[in-house]
Amino acid sequence: MKQRNRTRDMTQGPIIKQVLLFALPLMIGNVFQMLYNTVDVIVVGNYVGREALAAVGSTTMIVNVQVFFFNGFSIGAGVVVGQYFGAKEYEKLHTAVETTMAMAFVFSAAFTVIGIAGVKPMLRLMATPDDVFADAVTYLTIYFAGIAGLLIYNVASGILRAVGNTFYPILFLVITSVLNIVLDLVFVISLHAGIAGVAWATIISQFVSAVLTLILLSRTKEIFRLVWKDLHINPGMARRIMGIGLPAAAQSVVTAVSNVFVQSYINVFGSAVMAGWSCFNKLDQFIMLILQSMSMAATAFVSQNIGAGNKKRADRGTVVNVLLTLAVSGVIAAVLFVYADPAVGLFSGDKSVVEAGAAFLRVNVFFTLFNCVNHVLAGGIRGRGDSRGPMVIMLFSFVGVRQVYLYVMAHYISNTPVAVGFGYPVGWMTCCVIEVVYYCLRYSERFRRRHRGLPVPGK
Repeated sequence: MKQRNRTRDMTQGPIIKQVLLFALPLMIGNVFQMLYNTVDVIVVGNYVGREALAAVGSTTMIVNVQVFFFNGFSIGAGVVVGQYFGAKEYEKLHTAVETTMAMAFVFSAAFTVIGIAGVKPMLRLMATPDDVFADAVTYLTIYFAGIAGLLIYNVASGILRAVGNTFYPILFLVITSVLNIVLDLVFVISLHAGIAGVAWATIISQFVSAVLTLILLSRTKEIFRLVWKDLHINPGMARRIMGIGLPAAAQSVVTAVSNVFVQSYINVFGSAVMAGWSCFNKLDQFIMLILQSMSMAATAFVSQNIGAGNKKRADRGTVVNVLLTLAVSGVIAAVLFVYADPAVGLFSGDKSVVEAGAAFLRVNVFFTLFNCVNHVLAGGIRGRGDSRGPMVIMLFSFVGVRQVYLYVMAHYISNTPVAVGFGYPVGWMTCCVIEVVYYCLRYSERFRRRHRGLPVPGK
């Protein structure tokens, strides 16, 4: 079957149309990607038990330590590929693709070993209760044994997104998400494999998505083709990719580690609150998938336009991305607030779990709008090749401020589940204020001209 040209040049055409045509497929894809863990949680919560549900939920932050590193690496590769695509420097784009995938294979092997070896130490660090510990060890050990599938898919699909191709990553996610649901039901309900069955279903599905993406990159006739005989790590290209990707990866990893400590504060309240916190996090992902999609769109849009030398269009695209994200996320937040109890009830019929999860959701959900600004604006800044600014701001807010808040709250003010859970919004609000000021002072030409008393174009 002949492949259609799925690349998207975002250096021309109406900005809102270009952003939506790029971001909407990503949102659909992220919905299906979210189904991986969401279906795991639903199946475990309804067919295995509360302790197993708490175990799956408590492992999310540990898994994210590795996943977020690769997401940061993927951001760096995507910015470099996107800028070369926008500048139409296709030979350098080819080198960037080969270097990115070679580095992805090396990192995947290393992270598989590190992940398996670190399962028990990380769970002990999180003060995981005894009634949850064994299930968490089982789930994480199997998950890390197959995590290379997820990591390779994320990096390969990042290359596709950088050139405006969101169709095939979504197609593969739809296929493998359906596969994951089927395998979950087979392993857990038919074969009674429990939490191990859920883990096996997930990693098998992730490997299928990785294989499909690699086949596409290898067989396509388009400019982003992966040529296996050319696969190597070009030192100069690797430095450029890591120069952008490493700060983003470091920020994501350190934030994930910080969230492991947040989980440890939650764990002291027992399995019911742990399960409720897990349900809240899964529902919060409905907003996160919007902001993640728009952040990716902002990075791709800005990187292509910066590569083409059109900074004014890059500025406008960033603002459009932020406003669209706030509008859509606000509607979702309102729905989740009103229907908090039945939403949490999808994951568990346990009354204590529903009560805890709904409380977390109602207190925190509208504050996620601050996080929309954080991530989408950071995506636009990274598209310019600046990863250090967002890294410093997010580390200060999501790690420093949040951990100080949690320590003071838990030890001196009010050590309750809701008070501890509010540590997330505290970090989000701090980051939003600082990042907006940073962007205006450094990148907004209109703001800088107005601040200096100079004429503003278009006024």
